[in-house]
Amino acid sequence: MPTAIAVTSTELVLPPQDHQTPTAALLQHPDAQPLEAALADMQVLVEQHGYVVAVYPASIPAAHERRLHTIRAVLETDRIALLKLDLPPLGVAVLVRQLRQLSICDFSAGVVASAARLLSHYIYAGALLNSVTRLDRVPVSLKSHAKSWVPGSQFAVLANPSPQLVKVGAGDLTGPEFGTHLAVAKGQLQSDWVTSTLAPAWQVQGVQEVTLPADSARWWGTSKLVEFAAFLPNISIVYQLVSSVRREICTWCGLELIGDRCGFCAAPLGTAENQNHAHGVLNP
Repeated sequence: MPTAIAVTSTELVLPPQDHQTPTAALLQHPDAQPLEAALADMQVLVEQHGYVVAVYPASIPAAHERRLHTIRAVLETDRIALLKLDLPPLGVAVLVRQLRQLSICDFSAGVVASAARLLSHYIYAGALLNSVTRLDRVPVSLKSHAKSWVPGSQFAVLANPSPQLVKVGAGDLTGPEFGTHLAVAKGQLQSDWVTSTLAPAWQVQGVQEVTLPADSARWWGTSKLVEFAAFLPNISIVYQLVSSVRREICTWCGLELIGDRCGFCAAPLGTAENQNHAHGVLNP
């Protein structure tokens, strides 16, 4: 059975791009499910799939995050990976879909879990905003704050892989230097800038409109936005990228990993000489 991928919201489960990509299990908020039921559901997942990779945004409520750690602690299992991602909501959803694709490839659960850190470097996640006055996830200058009060101002913001902020019409966002598709989720901002201007500038190979995650307005500080995320669309390229990184064995839990940290127990590689600092590289 493939490694199970689990999420904390159904909005993090984007439509599959093929008929093989499995869905993800839902880890509900404590207010929506008693602990006993959550423990039972997780136990079933572990028994059916062997390993569970639970992915959740850093922005989820503290009570929900505590529930995840409680479940793993009570079950006393090392077969549950808790991956906390500091990405915008749509960026998390895109990464979750890539992990769902990887889960049915010939990678071990440890490689699937640790691949999340690698793949996040290839996701260009941002948004078009009408205001940055409440934006606290990306550095905003006083000048940009002042401009935000000017009627009609719009700002293009990139949160990952490196923060960028420009006023629309006065600058450009630096995009990926490799082929991508663009996921677009529209909020209350009426604008086609992302599809008519950004997409051609980034030379994206396809645009997919998806539902805006409920947490996006809180993450970006406004409901008047259009969120976007450029990503590697081809599973064969994603597979090649993950395969290009040397695999190691975690000295703490014994699972395979790529990069310098185990996705399941979060332990770093034991010695400097064994660390593999080279990430997979994509050529334009």
